[in-house]
Formats: sequence, C-alpha cells, structure tokens
Amino acid sequence: MEPHKLFLTILIIPLIIFHTSTPCAAANSKLFREYIGAMFKDVKFSDEPTNPNVDFHFILSFAIDYDGLNSPSPTNGKFNIFWDSTNLSPSHVSSIKSKHPNIKVAVSLGGYTVGSEFAYFKPFSIHSWVSNAVTSLTSIIKTYGLDGIDIDYEHFQADPETFAECIGLLIKTLKKSKVISFASIAPYADDEVQRQYIALWKKYGNIIDYVNFQFYAYDKGTTIPQFLSYFNNQSSNYVGGKVLASFQSDLSRGLTPEHGFFTACKMLKSQEKLHGIFVWCADDSKANGFIHEKQSQEILATH
Repeated sequence: MEPHKLFLTILIIPLIIFHTSTPCAAANSKLFREYIGAMFKDVKFSDEPTNPNVDFHFILSFAIDYDGLNSPSPTNGKFNIFWDSTNLSPSHVSSIKSKHPNIKVAVSLGGYTVGSEFAYFKPFSIHSWVSNAVTSLTSIIKTYGLDGIDIDYEHFQADPETFAECIGLLIKTLKKSKVISFASIAPYADDEVQRQYIALWKKYGNIIDYVNFQFYAYDKGTTIPQFLSYFNNQSSNYVGGKVLASFQSDLSRGLTPEHGFFTACKMLKSQEKLHGIFVWCADDSKANGFIHEKQSQEILATH
C-alpha cells in the first residue's frame, strides 16, 4: 500500500467510529415537570408546593395552531393560546419565576383535542408551517417570558418525514435565535404516534432535551415490572434521550402512586436511570393538595 493511502485509511476509520457512536443519556437528575392549564379548573402556579432543591418546569397546556374552539380549523403553524390564560397570565409567569429561581415555564404544542375535535398536525407545506410557527410562537414565548417548548401532537394528517422536518426545524430555529433554551417531546405507545416521533428523534434527537413519555397511557393496573419493562423499551426507542418517568394525577391509567410508581422510581434511581418525573396534570392534582407531586419532588431531591 502506498504511504498516502495508508495515511487516509488510518485517518478515516476513527472518524467513522466516532460519528456512529451512540451518546448515553445523563444519569439521575432532579428535574420535575408538570402540565398545567388545560382543564380550566382555576389552578395557579402558586397553588403547587415547590421543593427548592429540584429543577421545576411548569408546562402550559396548550398552544395550538387552530383558530378557536368554535368550529376550529387548522391554521398552518399560526399558534393560539388554549390554556387558562386568566389564571396563568404573563404576570403570573413573571411572579412565580421571580419568587422561585428553580422554576422555568414552557409551553406544550398540540394536545389531544380542540373543543370536541381532534387537534391534527396538518401543515400546508414544511416551509410555510415552520415560518408561521416560528413567528407566532416567538410572539407568545416573549410575551409570557417562557423558557422552552414541548411537542405533544397526538393526531396526524402528515407523514413522519414531514412531521420530523417541521418540528425539527422549529426547535432548531427557536434555539438558534435563543428564544428557547430547551425542548421536549411527549410521545406514547401508539403505532402511528411512535412512527412520527421516532422519525423526529432519529433526525433531530440531538437538539431535543427531554422525552416526556406518557407512561400513564398504558393500561390501568400496570405493575412495577411492567412499568420498568416499558421504561427500558422506550429508552431503546429514544436512544441517548432523557426519558422521564410519569403518572397521571387522576389515577385512571398506568402505574399509579398507590400501586408502586414511587417504588419504580426509586429502582430507576438506583440504576442511575431516573432522568426526572413529570405529571399530567396540575389541574386535577389541585383537588388532593398535590400530595403526589410533593412525594415526587422529595424522591428527586434526595441523594
């Protein structure tokens, strides 16, 4: 072999190995997240107890690219506010963040329904949707003083490649312009949902900070071993991602706090896999005084 060919061979091999290596997700963290405002039950940020030793994210639910509750229709990336903006206003965001330096506030995009209709991801084109989304969301985020976005589309009238490109470019653009500092996705175990989000993850996973996997969407009566199996399976689907444990506060589905959720979290923590906990949702938790949120934060804050 000629010397210059030998040099090129030696140079290329380590580059290929480096490029294809899979990053490992971070170990345990103290991140607690909670969706808020979707149910219009007069819940306020200040209602919820906040442990100063956790990183706390409120997630406003939802901003939707639809025109309104009365005969709603898609608006191709032109987002409007669909959360309880009376109790969760810009002044409320500013107040809670000034009182609690460990709190950040994000906005979730999409959601399950608009009024009585499904909220579809339905772009006219990638370019027009991204352009409209960047403009409309930048306005909302700056008005409210928000820190990040969460992607929670659950119904689709677009192929996975279009979803991946639209959402990926949106996150990339908002981060590049420093409008947001973090982004998350909120998939669950449905074949079509998974096709969409895994396509997004494969192309843009490197700019997605958290995976709010909806483990509460599994059947009621989920056991601890089943939950841990689901967690490991989804960690394999979103390789290198910070997959968060989760429960639903009305206790209607999935592994609930009464049936071992916190035991499962402690087991994940012992394995250095507890990347955080999130809850759906504060609106329902208000009725019981946020008892499970307090427990969640205690587990996260304890070494």
